[in-house]
Amino acid sequence: MTNPSCTLVTPTYNWPEALELLLLSLLRQTVMPNEVIIADDGSREETKKLITDFQKKFPIPLIHIWHEDLKNRKPTIMNKAIAKAKYDYIIEIDGDIIMNPHFVEDHLTFAEKGHYLYGSRVNIKEKILPELFSKKILDFNLFSKGIKKRGRTIRFPFLMNFVKSVDQRSRKLRGCNMSFWKEDFIKINGFNENLVGWGIDDSEMIQRMHNMGIKGKRLKFSGIAYHIYHKEQSKSHLEINNEIERQTTENKLTFIDKGINQYL
Repeated sequence: MTNPSCTLVTPTYNWPEALELLLLSLLRQTVMPNEVIIADDGSREETKKLITDFQKKFPIPLIHIWHEDLKNRKPTIMNKAIAKAKYDYIIEIDGDIIMNPHFVEDHLTFAEKGHYLYGSRVNIKEKILPELFSKKILDFNLFSKGIKKRGRTIRFPFLMNFVKSVDQRSRKLRGCNMSFWKEDFIKINGFNENLVGWGIDDSEMIQRMHNMGIKGKRLKFSGIAYHIYHKEQSKSHLEINNEIERQTTENKLTFIDKGINQYL
């Protein structure tokens, strides 16, 4: 089966050092996406300069979507970015991810109609960050220093043949490593912009996909991603966001009023 055409989308906010490693890891992919969109939630000039420098040498379109910094508005900037995506399949990763060279290949190989994919992450510890950034380290394996969840470094995609679809949203779902069909995303009206601050945006969106009948499949021993340590963001709005997600689940909502349709 031919792989779908694909847009890779990543949110970022004022951390160009991490974004640089993400883009360097993209340049090493065995299969490239058709385009990359950086969904910038209001970063300062350093991020814009980094992206401009990469645009000069990038082999595929590298698009920078920016809006004003009005505190955390990730659902909004992601909707704006995905609205601009030209291709059928969306791979979503966080702006602090270093991808295994087969990351994009794995997501596209296991893309399946009626499904979304979600992967896990290997955590890079805080103590190695100075060396990580100064040496621009991109290679990790089972025995690398300064990482947690080492078992997740092992790539053996053959085992994906035995992974079953799931009808319910997994507690292991992480927006830092997932992919879905753009048409499914538009049917549920994308991310819910009534969610503010950190947390819940990805899981609430995926819950609406499940409510519509889309199934999930976990990427095991494939789609390997390394997450760069950072301090936890404020969870001040988490109670409000949790209530929105609870209503989405209980009422089996598939569509929200404030979503991607504003930008299409």
